[in-house]
Amino acid sequence: MPIIEAKKQKISELVKTNTAETSDYASVVQEILDRVKAKGDVALIDYSAKFDGAVISELRVSDAEIAKALEQVDPEFLRVLKVAKRNISEFHEKQVSQGFMMTRKGAVMGQRVIPLAKVGVYVPGGTAAYPSTVLMNVIPAKIAGVKKIVLVTPPLKDGSVNPAILAAASIAGVDEIYRVGGAQAVAALAYGTESVPKVDKIVGPGNIYVAAAKRLVYGTVDIDMIAGPSDVLIVADASAKADHLAADLLAQAEHDVNAQAILVTTDPKLAEATAKEVASQTARLPRREIIEQSIAKNGKIILVENLAEALQIANEIAPEHLELAVADPFTWLDQVENAGSVFLGHNTPEVLGDYLAGPNHTLPTESTARFYSPLSVADFVKHSQYLYYGEAAMKAVADDVILFAETEGLGGHANSIRLRKGE
Repeated sequence: MPIIEAKKQKISELVKTNTAETSDYASVVQEILDRVKAKGDVALIDYSAKFDGAVISELRVSDAEIAKALEQVDPEFLRVLKVAKRNISEFHEKQVSQGFMMTRKGAVMGQRVIPLAKVGVYVPGGTAAYPSTVLMNVIPAKIAGVKKIVLVTPPLKDGSVNPAILAAASIAGVDEIYRVGGAQAVAALAYGTESVPKVDKIVGPGNIYVAAAKRLVYGTVDIDMIAGPSDVLIVADASAKADHLAADLLAQAEHDVNAQAILVTTDPKLAEATAKEVASQTARLPRREIIEQSIAKNGKIILVENLAEALQIANEIAPEHLELAVADPFTWLDQVENAGSVFLGHNTPEVLGDYLAGPNHTLPTESTARFYSPLSVADFVKHSQYLYYGEAAMKAVADDVILFAETEGLGGHANSIRLRKGE
């Protein structure tokens, strides 16, 4: 893992990720979207055979299959899922917002908070099955009051769905589950088929084809964000332990060959010790091949002179996950401007946030924390305004409205008020 002095290179040169743009996949994905829109369930079944190697006849997962999955899953894991649900629910319940009403000289106005009617949740399946993603995407939607939550996930080769995903979906309160993945699943949720209902919003992570599909259907439906490879940036001082830092870096690197793991530290000895630990721990991990490619491509240790410089770099990079592995993390929290989620102190690895601490793990990637936020209850509601003027209140402001309208050259607007004013 290379050790680089920050003052010798521009930050933009230190954090280049060689990830593919969704536009590179637009033409092939558009073809899939068009075919699903035209052929419905037939296209979904054909694509499942082509891409997943699964021959399926029934797209919807039955209640019997869900019940069987709950029996197959380790009871201890079911207990952990319930603990996670409780913690995630407790955190997200604090995010619920209220509408308001106000009055002004005979006028009444306000804002209503209205849950979305139908939401689709995409969950990766197969060997890369993440029941934690089910909880993180479904629970905020349930708290928001979404009327119907539809989950889609790729089938295994035998046509079944990963039992852990089904168990998590059952515990989280999903209404309908369909065994379909990839861009074709996004198309089904956006346009509807004979089996899969059309939804108002699609959330959840996926591969580059899923990301491209979400980008292309945006406008027909809403989406959460375009998620890229996962990343972590750790700011550490001399009080941190090299083996802990290395473990946290590798926890991100094992996600994907394009994942980005960066350590920014004030201590050269810690940097050297962490680099050695990265090599040593990598050799013992099951996803060694992926980790080695990820670290070679995007792994870096950046040396800085002080923590203020480290936070400046962190804000410029705008990481998905930011660990403050320093002696006094709360002192530096207010200096963080751009980060999806911040993990404070030596005993708070990012992994805690992945599963059951409570804050959401669906976070903005690839520096989009500059303007995007973590998934929350707010993503599953919309706001509607209302306005009422009595006659006297309307006449009191009529001349001002007429002047505004005429200044903009909109005589019809002015006339709408004049007629009510009695002119």
